[in-house]
Amino acid sequence: MSNNQSAYLRALKNDDSLPIEQQALTLWHKDLENRFRWTLRPILQFVFAILLHLIWFLKRLPLPQFSAHTFLQKTICWFCKYFVSPEANMLILRHFATESNILNFLSENTDHSYRVNLYPKTIDDMLHNSFVDHDQELFESFAQLGNAQTHINKSNRYNWKSWQPINMNDFFIEKKATQVIDFETAHALFMCLFCLLLKRDEYRDAINGFNLDHSIAIRIGKIINDSSLTEYAYNKYPHYLVGPWNLGQRFLMHGFFTEHMYAKLEAMRKQQIA
Repeated sequence: MSNNQSAYLRALKNDDSLPIEQQALTLWHKDLENRFRWTLRPILQFVFAILLHLIWFLKRLPLPQFSAHTFLQKTICWFCKYFVSPEANMLILRHFATESNILNFLSENTDHSYRVNLYPKTIDDMLHNSFVDHDQELFESFAQLGNAQTHINKSNRYNWKSWQPINMNDFFIEKKATQVIDFETAHALFMCLFCLLLKRDEYRDAINGFNLDHSIAIRIGKIINDSSLTEYAYNKYPHYLVGPWNLGQRFLMHGFFTEHMYAKLEAMRKQQIA
């Protein structure tokens, strides 16, 4: 721990009000201390925000649409492998696992058979368990779920057969001296690539998928009888479609949401099997 660390960051490290696993918290705090986050990020976010809105405008014009999913994923994985910090890469891998577990818990405890199997352990695994797949699995899960009013569980016993607890030792990131880019700076670049290399409707769906956090919280809240879960969701009201404004913060808060939900459910799972 840095001796000149701010009082606020010290307070954060000792605040356990919100459920989140210590491993995730440690990774995030280390990412916050990345010096490039406070020097390079503001400049790049400004430039990429302008570029993103230009691409978004061009993609909305009545022109032939194109996409390049494979090239998109290969480019992202190459950039992660050589330039994104190990902490940020670990957080990305964790995100696949946290969201897959949450969606599987939701399906399994509402008697639906659809399961998500996106649990990459390395950057190369993300070539096959891609970000595009991640979005499509979310949408397909919701298409299968049906009426939220049926998600009331009158028992305190829950099904965990599809749950895969996160073990940080399962993840592997080959460290390189060039891996210096923090999580948010990396995402600033990724969001431009996504907008360029997805069709306009694919990209619109992807950036609005975050708002399903609200629906996930409501549905799981009904299952475990905890209406406070909606407080974890920064992104809300999925029927209101939004553009790319404030996308970086919305993406980050989606990541926090899945970490909070995963930690909450994992604690319940451990208590149930104890």
